[in-house]
Amino acid sequence: MDQTAASKGPAYRVLARKYRPSDFSTLVGQAPMVRTLTNAFSSGRIAQAWMLTGVRGVGKTTTARILARALNYKTDSIDQPTVELSEAGVHCQAIMEGRHVDVTEMDAASHTGVDNMRDLLEQVRYAPVSARYKVYIIDEVHMLSGGAFNAMLKTLEEPPPHVKFIFATTEIRKVPITILSRCQRFDLRRIEPAMITGELARIAALEEVEAEDEALAMVARASEGSMRDALSIFDQAIAHSSAKVTAQAVRDMLGLADRARVIDLFETLMKGDVAGALGELRAQYDAGADPATVLSDLAEFNHLVTRLRFVPEVASDASLSQEERVRGLEFAQTLPVRALSRSWQMLLKGIAEVQNAARPIDAAEMVLIRLAHAADLPTLDEALKALEGGAAPEPAAPAPPRPSGNGGGMSDTGGTQAVATTSLPAGGGPQGQTMRLVRSEEARDMAPAPQLEPEHQPGPRIASLADIAALADQKRDLAFKVLIKRCVRPVKIEPGRIEMVPTDDAPRTLVGDLGKKLQEWTGRRWIISVSRETGGQTLAEMEEARRDTALVDARADPTVAAIMSRFPGARIIDVRLPDLVAESDETEPPVETDIDDDDGSL
Repeated sequence: MDQTAASKGPAYRVLARKYRPSDFSTLVGQAPMVRTLTNAFSSGRIAQAWMLTGVRGVGKTTTARILARALNYKTDSIDQPTVELSEAGVHCQAIMEGRHVDVTEMDAASHTGVDNMRDLLEQVRYAPVSARYKVYIIDEVHMLSGGAFNAMLKTLEEPPPHVKFIFATTEIRKVPITILSRCQRFDLRRIEPAMITGELARIAALEEVEAEDEALAMVARASEGSMRDALSIFDQAIAHSSAKVTAQAVRDMLGLADRARVIDLFETLMKGDVAGALGELRAQYDAGADPATVLSDLAEFNHLVTRLRFVPEVASDASLSQEERVRGLEFAQTLPVRALSRSWQMLLKGIAEVQNAARPIDAAEMVLIRLAHAADLPTLDEALKALEGGAAPEPAAPAPPRPSGNGGGMSDTGGTQAVATTSLPAGGGPQGQTMRLVRSEEARDMAPAPQLEPEHQPGPRIASLADIAALADQKRDLAFKVLIKRCVRPVKIEPGRIEMVPTDDAPRTLVGDLGKKLQEWTGRRWIISVSRETGGQTLAEMEEARRDTALVDARADPTVAAIMSRFPGARIIDVRLPDLVAESDETEPPVETDIDDDDGSL
């Protein structure tokens, strides 16, 4: 049996473990932290505790082990803490493998209680067995209970000279400030796609695996800044490909749309070719692409083109394909910022629609129709300039109205006014002065005139959540208005009948209260039912999305850009929309719900 096992050779080690960094020189993408630690160790200013924070897979636990190795580094010629770990020391291998007697690793997710912490702190007073320091590495430290944190405070503030603490967490905001104030904090950055691509190419060469550059770039993008995720995906791609890791193999494995076809679809939309866009979407859908993923890829490319317009150097990013680099620059030179900003807003709204739709492909087609239809419409400024010059703007078919089934009646029609508040640095203007840029625009009415309800229906007209919120405001019931905005996801609103989905934090009496209020305010009976469907966005979510969109518009506005360039260091700190300003300036009463304070459950 032993001979059989031996003949099979050593067990396979996944790439994420095989190429895990063992010293600071091989740690990818964390140069600022390495520089700080190098200076601290060389000057003898070694902290008593460190807090490592960052997203998953950027190297928090690996950094903690390397730091423990540096603290206990000892060779025949060196016997002091150092970050220059060129050769393996006496304790290095045991520390990196997590089995050294003086380096204790604890997962706070499974040892959350105060008793676990007391047991650990009982060992602190004893000197190390063989190493220079006893090092305690506590992963996911934010999972500790309040009692465990309190038990740690005194020891953490005045630890014995032979003890060092290293904490790691992905949720730094959940760590008490009393703990943070006793630690030296390092924020590990997301790793740039170009760095991940280069590291994957190096590992592919070491593994003697042939891989296309585009395939490596796709893996780097899919990892979202996590080196561990990138290695795991690359490991899977190698297994998925029989001989060579190709872009098509990675695309099939991850369920991604063809990048070149996404760019073709973007070009078709910008030309206003509705039929061509719908045909290309169907072709990608039939090939297995998810409609929401296609729109997300369109939005990503839209963002890339906008960045290339202002920062052409982005084209040198190694994670970009040749197709993205060349055609992206071409679009950046020809498409106006207004058109790019408008398509970005429509794509953001469309992605949410597709994700919540019962038939995503149908919803995606409607989004593309709106995009292609709006592509050749003149911008508002162009139309106004044409009118001021005495010439009528180029005629174009009216854009279709936005669907109201998921939004509770929020419409793009009517006048709009955006107020962008820009904060100036101390050297750019009078002390404490804030500059407010006000821009008013009259939007074209793109929606058909609303159909009046039959005359026999008494009371005010209710066709959307916005109507209900306005009615609550008119009746001066601000608390109920807040509930309507935050806790109701609409499914269908008809005369005398409402289908809705309450949010998780909605009060249990919301459905009954809504029926009573509407009957009292409208003079007729309403049937309120809870649907099993997902429901649309709440009014509060829609308002937040509009604020985000307005902020993007403000940044893209030429006037704002000119102001920002005139005052270096200025930044946009707020954008207010006219129909939201009044509500934001008022103090809304707190919403009373049946949520238990301890665990947040209803």
